[in-house]
Amino acid sequence: MTKQKVGLVLFWIAIIWAIGWGVIGSVFVDSAFRNLTMDELNLTMWAAQGTWTMIWGLLGVPLAAIVAIIGILLYSGAKGSTVLKYGVGIFLAVFAGMAAGSLGHIPLLFGIGGTLILLFFIGILWLWAKERMVHEGTFTAAADFKLAGYVFMLIAAWFICGIASQPFLKALEGETPPSPIHVIIFLVLGWFFLFLGHYKSRKQKDFTARNISFSDVARKNR
Repeated sequence: MTKQKVGLVLFWIAIIWAIGWGVIGSVFVDSAFRNLTMDELNLTMWAAQGTWTMIWGLLGVPLAAIVAIIGILLYSGAKGSTVLKYGVGIFLAVFAGMAAGSLGHIPLLFGIGGTLILLFFIGILWLWAKERMVHEGTFTAAADFKLAGYVFMLIAAWFICGIASQPFLKALEGETPPSPIHVIIFLVLGWFFLFLGHYKSRKQKDFTARNISFSDVARKNR
């Protein structure tokens, strides 16, 4: 089996794994956590600190995402060193991020993290403007879609920060956090526009490649 085929197999295994655990989470885990008390929950297979809950939370979509990028890198012809670098690098970053949860709530890190996100966003806007100036046609539309995606992702991050920090704010102690429905809307819009941007960019590249191929054939037939 070639490296490309191995990558494709890994990619689809990861996608099926992610969808499977996503469905399980939506149907079973969410229902258990919403409708049962903690004591009742801990008597089920979805106990808060139970094996299945840990598998769902840590080895569901997070693991699938890592395997998917390894697969897609192999499929796209990336070098082994690149696959290793990103596969292992992202795994270690996820592990470190999850381990950091044991440190407890550190408000300063939220401030630093939020500031860095905003600075990265500003940097992306600046670099995006420079890139757009040299784009033409469909590439310009693709860049605009990606810009919309970046904006929605930043807005989602802003509201996620507010909801996630509420349990740690004394002034809001005992208050029920608002429904995060607006957050999921912004996240969906962000991912949707990023997808549109890549899709539009790919169509333009395919069109350009066909034109180049046609031009080569035409020159040879002269």
